[in-house]
Amino acid sequence: MGIVVPLTLLLIVGAVVSGVLLRRQAGMRTAASGLSGLDAEVEANRWVVRLGGSLAGLRPGADEVAAQALAEAAGRHHTARGQLATARTPAEYALARQTAVEGLQYVSAARSALGRASGPPGAESDTDAGDPTEGTARRLQRVDGRCGVTV
Repeated sequence: MGIVVPLTLLLIVGAVVSGVLLRRQAGMRTAASGLSGLDAEVEANRWVVRLGGSLAGLRPGADEVAAQALAEAAGRHHTARGQLATARTPAEYALARQTAVEGLQYVSAARSALGRASGPPGAESDTDAGDPTEGTARRLQRVDGRCGVTV
């Protein structure tokens, strides 16, 4: 009889710990992306680094449209880096990824305005699979003396 109470307590503690661990693992996955927290972080980081690399070699020269597109892309890069630094959940990492992809679309618009090839494939082809960034920032044009984005 003396061993029944400690054994019961041990079983209860084990059940609680198991429940907490299972719940924590389930919380690390998102239904929309299927990525764990670490996978989402790696994916977002990949896009932010890619955006930074795309910005590194581009200079707009005297082209105002390209300069505006590069300024927007640099702003997206700065924002995505900040989002990545503070992200803790897969949804927050997805937001950082989305911001970086938008920046890459601005880089593509700038390259187009400069008459260069659009760069390596990626942002456009990877966003076709139901990504919320689809159709964002495709082209820049001058409207009433100001640069604007056409979707």
